[in-house]
Amino acid sequence: MSLHLIVLLAYSALLLAIGLKVGRRVGTTGAFFVAGRRLGPGLLFSTVLAANIGAGSTVGATGIGYDAGLAAWWWNGSAGIGSLLLALWIGPRIWRVASRHNLLTVGDYLEHRYGQSVRGVVAVLIWFGTLSILAGQLIGLAWILNVVAGIPKAAGCVLGGTLITAYFAAGGLAGAAWVNVVQLTVKLAGFAIAVPLVLHSAGGISTLLAAHGAGPAGGGFWAGSRSLTYLTLLVPAFMVSPGLLQKIYGARDERAVRLGIGVNAAALMLFAFVPALMGMAARQHYPALANQELALPTLMVNNLPVWVGALALAAVFSAEISAADAVLFMLATSLSQDIYRRFLNPRATDGQVLGAARLAALAGGGLGMAIAVWSPTIVGALSLFYALLGVCLFVPIVAGLATRRAGSPEALASIAAGVAADIAVRLMTGGRGWGGASPELIGLAMASAAFAVVGIGWVRGQRGA
Repeated sequence: MSLHLIVLLAYSALLLAIGLKVGRRVGTTGAFFVAGRRLGPGLLFSTVLAANIGAGSTVGATGIGYDAGLAAWWWNGSAGIGSLLLALWIGPRIWRVASRHNLLTVGDYLEHRYGQSVRGVVAVLIWFGTLSILAGQLIGLAWILNVVAGIPKAAGCVLGGTLITAYFAAGGLAGAAWVNVVQLTVKLAGFAIAVPLVLHSAGGISTLLAAHGAGPAGGGFWAGSRSLTYLTLLVPAFMVSPGLLQKIYGARDERAVRLGIGVNAAALMLFAFVPALMGMAARQHYPALANQELALPTLMVNNLPVWVGALALAAVFSAEISAADAVLFMLATSLSQDIYRRFLNPRATDGQVLGAARLAALAGGGLGMAIAVWSPTIVGALSLFYALLGVCLFVPIVAGLATRRAGSPEALASIAAGVAADIAVRLMTGGRGWGGASPELIGLAMASAAFAVVGIGWVRGQRGA
């Protein structure tokens, strides 16, 4: 058994032990869903950044860097821009509403603002869409295990999914937050040591820029439609992601939201250079990789001293696991609170809802494993989720915070128009979009237009009456 695999197994056992220990103290939905609203800026920063640096941010973005060079910055950089807007604008506002009305999920907010029908529609859409992002994290774990130990992708997805589901189902947000502290520490230490060594082995940054710029993909920072696609896909998604908003619900005050989420945004934008450069280094060493998403684990195993490579792999492993537990958080809370308690068993006790949340985490983990086995790439799986978030949630949440006049008709029209437009453009153009406008951008535009048109019609109808 290699040192790399021994380290990953020991690290997995540590995370599971922490999650199970914290889980013993979690006996209410308030503790499971929002950690008792006691997260300070440091803990909020660590749990959000740990969730944001996942399979797409590491393994997937390095694969983009392998192909597109520095332009891969826009994958994580766009997430950072969205997070900054979340910290300065949406986050503090929605925290005030959530704390004032004791809201536990984004579905609670949507019903508070628009009514039961909007909550139900969004809960179903997000629950199924969220499975794709969980699948993306599990694929990242599978690629690591494949390079380290030759484990087939399907088996790697199942092993990783079982670990994450076990510790999250026990402790919820409280357990995940403390596990995330450990994961984030390992991530930052691993990348801080590994990146300079990898760049040195490839001849330095200047050599990489020159070599990659001469290749077919080019080495520029802005990649035209690709960079624009990442902006329209990720900025709105990271402003309204249910997983991030519900972590904000757990903050103890507005200062914790602004500081914790704001520092997370800065860290994301700085970290965005790491996978871009690592991808370029992998292309320098391995110009003919059959699967570009194997670039990062291949570098860690083959181009670093054994102990450094083991730590770096643990860092990447942490990234995938922490992002996956954030996804399970969305799945569990949405199904138990937004569907089970609201529609199936309105008289459910706190203990029954908590049990439903844990069962939902188990079910979500199982379905995520199945989709991961079927889906070919990380970026492909994640893109579906981020697109759905943007066209479904962005307009209702932002407009709901900005105006009190809009109601259920506007929100439902926005969701229907955004989702329909995005799907139609994807099918008609093969996902390319029209005239430089991505399916996500067109979906957002149609969602905004539908919200405005229905709102104007409602106001005129009120005046006419």
